[in-house]
Amino acid sequence: VALGLYFPRKEYMENVYIDEPAGTPLLRIHALKDSHEEVARFHLCQNLIVPRARPQENNWFQIREKTGLLYLSKSLDREDFNVLSVGNWMPLSKVMLYVFLSSHPFQEKECDSATRTAVSLSLINATAPACSSLTARQLCFTEMDLSFQIKENKPAGTFHQLQLPSVHHLCQNLSISYKLLAAEGVPFRYNENTSSVRVTQRLDREERERYELIAKCTVREGFREMQVEVPFLVNVLDEDDSPPFLPNGTDTADAVVEFNRKEGTVLSSLTVYDADTTPIYPLESSRKKYTGTIITDDPWISETFRVEHIFDEIHFSPNGSQVRGTRHEY
Repeated sequence: VALGLYFPRKEYMENVYIDEPAGTPLLRIHALKDSHEEVARFHLCQNLIVPRARPQENNWFQIREKTGLLYLSKSLDREDFNVLSVGNWMPLSKVMLYVFLSSHPFQEKECDSATRTAVSLSLINATAPACSSLTARQLCFTEMDLSFQIKENKPAGTFHQLQLPSVHHLCQNLSISYKLLAAEGVPFRYNENTSSVRVTQRLDREERERYELIAKCTVREGFREMQVEVPFLVNVLDEDDSPPFLPNGTDTADAVVEFNRKEGTVLSSLTVYDADTTPIYPLESSRKKYTGTIITDDPWISETFRVEHIFDEIHFSPNGSQVRGTRHEY
């Protein structure tokens, strides 16, 4: 299993209507690589997770191994809906399936160990609405936030498709186009031909931790035109790749010890900054990352003096954007 491949979203969501024909595309799932050589392959494991019921064998959904396109392999009829909604007669039932990621042809036994993401499907006990009855927001974007996580120091790659496969499939009389609005120089590109969004270079979290863009969609029907804009957010995930550093480069501090000092008197202090990571909870794990030690052969010194370590989250501002880090004080 390639641990390097990963999903840029924690979960995906989509609506499925009664009697949509087999072959209807539902959504496209993307993966990003750890190294250029990797090839992403997508796979569904056999069961659908149905709340408050036993898992059901998946007879309705398939994914294209090489493109990550999830589609209906069988039309979902009312009888199927009753099976998957466990006969609760609600207008909507939720089921979940897992998409797995591998860099080689998938073996079923890997379903427990491989990298995976959850797809939450809302099964709606009604036929798909007419395109003319949908708002611009529904035609352009799903209910999911456009929020992504991209690891720093990884190769460029495509991580999202703005065009909704199901709407594109059902509403061919409408013209739906997109733009990605961003400040000059941000490392993201929108491709109008494929409607996909790509990160164009390796990211560095210590330079910038969060990018806030806007996805703009225009729907044209005859002479009518509607526009809708939503936030498009990218968070950069940290790798522990930057060494700690000292303000002014000072790595020593002199301590003068006078007689009759009370217990608890601070004799000297040293500050270390780490732009890489923020304090981790439980705090013990942050404390173990750096330790302060008095190097001495004199047992009296070891018994009489100790190093205390406190740390807190601070913000650095490279290039005018705020990046979180840690200040350690000894």
